[in-house]
Amino acid sequence: MPGDVEEPRQQPSTEPSGPVNLPRAAADLLRSARVSSARRAARTLIPGAGTPLKQSLLALVGGQSLADHESPTAATLQVISGAVRLTAGGHDDIELHAGDHAAIPPLRHGLDAIDDAVVLLTVAGPSAGG
Repeated sequence: MPGDVEEPRQQPSTEPSGPVNLPRAAADLLRSARVSSARRAARTLIPGAGTPLKQSLLALVGGQSLADHESPTAATLQVISGAVRLTAGGHDDIELHAGDHAAIPPLRHGLDAIDDAVVLLTVAGPSAGG
């Protein structure tokens, strides 16, 4: 569909659905992004299909972006490493650094990697499954 965002390539999960060490998973994902032609990578931590919650790690090499897209449900963004800029519907951009957490406004928004960054995206609600 026009305006849809190209989803980052998902990394298959080889771990059981137990604990995930976020710093280690983030470093691994960033290494994958650096060698990817898209210069980004993603890994689903909690699948959304049939559940009210989806969590994904997204790694973006500095200078890469996720184009503006609609926000289907309630969502938050936590920066695990690096720095990003959240743009939202012509409103003030929000710059986030490692350790920062923010709600994603229910507006058309995008994400720019200021430098190599990994974020944890949490999406809640009935459309978390996809």
